[in-house]
Amino acid sequence: MSKFIIIIIGLVFSPLISSTENIKIGMTTALSGSAAALGHDMKMGVELYFDFINKQGGIGEQKLELIVRDDGYEPEHAAVNMRTLIDADNVVAVIGNVGTPTAIVTVPIAKEKKILLFGAFSGGDVLREDPVSRYIINYRPSYTEETAEMLSGLFKSGIKPQEIAFFTQRDGYGNAGYQGAIQALLAHGYNKYDQLAHGRYTRNTLNVEDAVATILDAKIEPKAIIMAGGYAPSAKFITLLQQDFPDMLFLNLSFVGSHALQQVLPADVKNVIVTQVVPNLDSSLPIVDEYLTILEQSEHRVEPNFVSFEGFIIAKIFHQGLLNIDGEINKESIIDGFESMSEVDIGLGIGINYSQTDHQALHSLWLTSIQVGKLGYFDWSMLMSGE
Repeated sequence: MSKFIIIIIGLVFSPLISSTENIKIGMTTALSGSAAALGHDMKMGVELYFDFINKQGGIGEQKLELIVRDDGYEPEHAAVNMRTLIDADNVVAVIGNVGTPTAIVTVPIAKEKKILLFGAFSGGDVLREDPVSRYIINYRPSYTEETAEMLSGLFKSGIKPQEIAFFTQRDGYGNAGYQGAIQALLAHGYNKYDQLAHGRYTRNTLNVEDAVATILDAKIEPKAIIMAGGYAPSAKFITLLQQDFPDMLFLNLSFVGSHALQQVLPADVKNVIVTQVVPNLDSSLPIVDEYLTILEQSEHRVEPNFVSFEGFIIAKIFHQGLLNIDGEINKESIIDGFESMSEVDIGLGIGINYSQTDHQALHSLWLTSIQVGKLGYFDWSMLMSGE
């Protein structure tokens, strides 16, 4: 009889026991390979904020647990990781995945499994369907928005469309950056984009020599190159080309990782511009101060950078989404929590809004440049003034 009573009690109270388990969140990212610095920084930024919340007690009695699997920036590994996170690790959401090539395979899995994929480190259109998918929610602007900002600034500075060239990774990431730029050129009334030099290289390699040759052989000497590449191949490409074109402008999408790029560029390189989807780290915005303060107080002995800052931001937004949930935290209620966010101020100076028809938080961009080893603030007036 006593055994029977124990079993009944266990059955009755098992839901209460499960409610105190950790809230498991997954991430498949590049912890090895050519994009490893980006993956490690995104992971660190998310962990930094989750650790901060857990030290304050978590969400109710539950702690936030990040489960990370390495995909090496390769789609086939990302697909396996995504299914493992969902089916074996039992995560309730996936956040902070790095890359467009990997998003091409993880987005369909998220939709198939009906689980949130939030805050991917990618501006690719695969994450930005129209109408929006319930299971894909973004923080950052698209690559189309980033390249539109680049071209608008270049044209205001006196550079002509025919003086533009491209350097892209030969995959979904490079394609997304290139197609975004083409849309911007068309919007400015220029339709001869197929005549512009376009150098390409293979993902996870440093084989950029053919791309360099393509630029050198351009019929019209370019004055600016729009780049959708990784930090290591981009650094090699810039270094080789600046020997022949010392005044060339190199405009990089945010995915390059400014600090990672700065660290692998020679100290004498100049005219490198990067669009950013997070504020500059010397900004007076509250979110910057919060990130720097928590980082300084943490066990992470690393320099602040834009990628880990983005990870920190998406973790904070994710936390806000959880706080919006009235009832049980599960795969569907998390999305409901996001879609009910309206004018939420996380310290960006911009209200965060999501709805059933709008799954992108941010459309603002910031600019930085790398000049002779220094990474700092940039605006287009500096080109016109010759700074």
